[in-house]
Parts: sequence; structure tokens; C-alpha cells
Amino acid sequence: MNCEILIYFCKVLIRLNLNKNKKSKSPDMFNLKSVLILSIGAMFAFSSCSSDDEVIPTPDDSYDVPVTYNFDNVSYSGQTQRLAMMSEMSSLMKSAVSPDVTLDVNQLLAMYANDSDNAGWTGIYSKQLKNKTFEPVQADFETLLNEMAAISSATGEYAVGTAGTVTKADGSKTYLVNEKGVEPVQLIEKGLMGACFYYQATSVYLGSGKMDVDNTIVEEGEGTEMEHHWDEGFGYFGAPIDFPTNTDGLFFWAKYSNTCNEYTDNNKELMDAFLLGRAAISNDDLATRDNAITTVRNVWENVSAAAAIHYLNDAAEGFDDVAVRLHTLSEALAFIYSLKFNDGKTQNNDTIDGYLSTLATTSDITAFDLTNITVETILSVRDALALDFDLDAVKENL
Repeated sequence: MNCEILIYFCKVLIRLNLNKNKKSKSPDMFNLKSVLILSIGAMFAFSSCSSDDEVIPTPDDSYDVPVTYNFDNVSYSGQTQRLAMMSEMSSLMKSAVSPDVTLDVNQLLAMYANDSDNAGWTGIYSKQLKNKTFEPVQADFETLLNEMAAISSATGEYAVGTAGTVTKADGSKTYLVNEKGVEPVQLIEKGLMGACFYYQATSVYLGSGKMDVDNTIVEEGEGTEMEHHWDEGFGYFGAPIDFPTNTDGLFFWAKYSNTCNEYTDNNKELMDAFLLGRAAISNDDLATRDNAITTVRNVWENVSAAAAIHYLNDAAEGFDDVAVRLHTLSEALAFIYSLKFNDGKTQNNDTIDGYLSTLATTSDITAFDLTNITVETILSVRDALALDFDLDAVKENL
């Protein structure tokens, strides 16, 4: 009998024992169509077992933790939809570098709020991005979407005070920036990674409102209410169930975690925390669950800080290439901005706003200005981030 079958039967026996007194409910099945089936299938693909059936240790060794996110009754289809929606929005916005593409602001706003009559999706989606974005900044993203559409009609090259395109010196990439040298598509994409995905995972689904819920009644296909909320938090990370062994098909945060992992080792630490927390919930070990929440929040925050430092390094190194400078600084600003949306953040909003204002004259994401940036300023913010997020030893490598 191979290891997958053994694990399956062990999990069934454990589940029967743990849940013998639990009341079951009838499932509310949700049939996904075409593109969703494919994307969710990829996220849920079983990885092959290791030869020694490794497990992650628990504090008292009273239960085992699998090395892949292969638990009973897991569902995070809504999160997978939103990752796919963000991918479609980003692709459309990035197409505006072509002089013959002008974006329709009504379509962009419809994509954000999922007005399916006007969004023009290629996939089939029942969720939306706007209502999961941190409410006080929803209007800021609508402002950025309006700006994105407005500058998409620009046909000339960028100059200070004039929106347009900038092309890398080697001719490999062209970007569309506003009159202040900021690339709105980067603020929208990475900003929503923070204000929507990161916020929902670290502050909502791993927050008390979603964690202090029923953990006895099992919904077939979704688990208990608490298990389901944990799974949804994991879904926003955008990794396959056998991450980091498998780094194919990474979405958004998982992609950037992997980009910096050589120097931060965030991949395994974050995935292990997600696995441990889910197993702890299934075994009513809430103290371990709470420790896992702290780890997820801290390590995910570290991913955002490391990504910001990575792009600040690129900006400083490629400073004389205007396209490289403006593109990478726009990305860095968005990752710094994203640090705000974690309820367990280690730096307060005043500190985060200080990083932003130093780089872009203001902490207002709709008004960033990169026209007077210097290498010295870039490196000063990089050094401050590295010191504050314990990345000083690797800051020059990221």
C-alpha cells in the first residue's frame, strides 16, 4: 500500500475519532465552471509523498501535521477567484503601454466591483475585489483606476509633468507612468495585494472575528467554520498545497515570497505555520493555533518588507535608467504601503507613512511623486526598512 493511501486511511480514522460526537450538516455545493475548475484544480493538485512520510512537530506530539495542505474538507474557491480576477485586471492594465490601447474606466471599475455586465471577464466569477478591500481605502483604488484609464490615452514619451511611456535602455520593457513618474498599474496591483489579499488573510480570516467561531459542526467539503476560515486565509497567499517543494504556478504573494526566499527563508516558515495552524484547529489545540497566527502575520509582513527592499535595491542600482528607476520604485512603494494592513504589524502606520513620504513626498497613495528622488533617499529608506524588519544582514543581497 503506498504512502498516499496510508495517509488517507490514517486521516479518516483520526477524523472519525475526533468528530464522533460532532453534528454533521448537509453540504452546500458550489459548482465552478471552466477556468475556475482549472485554476482550483491546480491549487489542489496532490503532491507525491516523501519516502519517510515527514510530519511537522507539534508542541506535545499529540497529533501529526502533514507536510502539504492536504486536509479533509478544504475549500477556498472564493480566494482563488479573486486571485484570477486580479490577474485579469493587471493584464488588461498592462496592455495600455501600447499606443493603440485606451482603457475604459467603466470597465476597470466594473472589474473592481465585479459588475459582470461591464467587466468583460474571460473567466466566470461570482466574487469581487472591492468589497474585500479595506473599506477606508476603496475610494483610493477607484481614483487610481480612473487615473490608469486617463493616462492610457497618452501616446508620447514620459517627461516630468507629462504622462507617457518609458522604455528600458536595453529596449526590453516599456512602462506607462503618470506625470509624476509613478506607474499606476503597480500601485493598483501590489496595493490590492496588501489592502485586499494581505488584509483579508492576516487581519480578517486570522482575526478574532473569524477565529472565535464554531469548531464542532462539520460542513462536508468545508470543515468546521473555524477550519474553513483558516483555509480561506491560506487561499489568499496564492501557493499550491505542496509549496515550497512545488513553486510552479505561484500567485502574487507566494511569488514574491519565493523571489526573496534565498535570503529570507520565508517560504517554509510561512507554509509550516499555515499547516500547523490548520492541524491545531482540527485537534482543538487553540494555543498552538494562536502561535501559528502570530507566525503567519510576522513572516508574511517580512515578505512585504523584503520585497520592498528588493525593489529599492533595483532602483538604486539602475537609477540612471529612467524606466528601471520609476518602475521599481512604484513597486517598492506599493509593498511598503501594504505593510499597513496587518493587525499584527510590528511597525505602526506613522512609521510606514514616514517611509512613503521620504520616498514620494506624501503617504497618500493617490499622490505619490517620484520626480525629485535621489539614490541617497532610496538607500536611506532601504536601510530603515532593513533595520526595522530585521533584514539588515541581507539588505544588500535582496
